Amino acid sequence: MSNPAPPPTARMRVDKWLWHARFFKTRSLAARVVTGGHCRVNSAKISKPSQAISNGDVLTFVQAEQVRVIKVVALSRRRGPAPEAAALYEDLTPPQENGPPPVKTAGKGRPTKKDRRDMRLSRDLPLE
Repeated sequence: MSNPAPPPTARMRVDKWLWHARFFKTRSLAARVVTGGHCRVNSAKISKPSQAISNGDVLTFVQAEQVRVIKVVALSRRRGPAPEAAALYEDLTPPQENGPPPVKTAGKGRPTKKDRRDMRLSRDLPLE
């Protein structure tokens, strides 16, 4: 039996919603981000985890050294599985502008003695 969704005018604590949407492993971690001043609701900085949010609000917060921009689509009564949690929000985070990962040298793992000699020659360093 599934729990019915809250009414459209319902409101929910921001720390609880962040935990339900699985952005943080525990509710206390979500509360710590909010009290640390690293969360905004509709561009307004908040510092209390008890701040109420509702459908349509836009949250901006830091998660794992990345700034996340999330639009609240729905509220939840419980912390469900990941697919259910993903239906609670729309991710508005701009894509990262990092370049491609560094290209590894030919071969795999640690360079061989021959590879090290070739690298030293290409850098005009003397062979030892």
